[in-house]
Amino acid sequence: MSLSNALQAEVARALLDIEAVVFTPRAPITFKSGILSPVYVDNRRLPFWPAQWRVVIEGFRQAIADDALAFDVIAGIEAAGIPHSAALAYALEMPSAFVRKQTKEHGTRSRIEGGDVTGKRVLLVEDLVTTGGSSLAGVEALREAGAEVQHCLCITTYGFPEAQRAFDQAHVRLHPLAPFSAIVLEASRRGLFGQEELTILEAWMRDPHGWAAARPGETEGETR
Repeated sequence: MSLSNALQAEVARALLDIEAVVFTPRAPITFKSGILSPVYVDNRRLPFWPAQWRVVIEGFRQAIADDALAFDVIAGIEAAGIPHSAALAYALEMPSAFVRKQTKEHGTRSRIEGGDVTGKRVLLVEDLVTTGGSSLAGVEALREAGAEVQHCLCITTYGFPEAQRAFDQAHVRLHPLAPFSAIVLEASRRGLFGQEELTILEAWMRDPHGWAAARPGETEGETR
């Protein structure tokens, strides 16, 4: 079950209010995955804006209730997912853990921090899903540690088909609060760009790889 259009719009407005979403159709940037993009989403800004962050955390709570998600532990992916997973766990009075991107080179050499997840149902929390690679690497690490992972909450996702396929293959259901299409709709309502820019964004959403292929040499900018 997806969240109501009203709640998706509320989360989208919160992100736009704090400029966590920046549209750059005339100056594309490159994601870590190599995808060229006319937009950049930085949900790491949220903790600096408590009112908007509250909208997101309450959105997560609503998603959990709507889909009747059952879990024992909430975990975030290092580093951007950790603030949101920790805040949600605190609000729900649930155990919290986090997943390192790489095994640490000292101490227990574990990728899972916070507690033993063996035999636990873990709800994963991410800030943003692009191709799904980092999220599903976290799922793999949790499963290797003995956890059961079937669901992942995220603030937003670009909705790339390759990401959905990857989650399906991993048998993990993705629950985004505000799909990127909802953010674009709200931004358009605000007049943040014109029809020409909207056409560029829509073309990118339909085929991000093909959109990049039509712009050879444009590979500069922030990676994500």
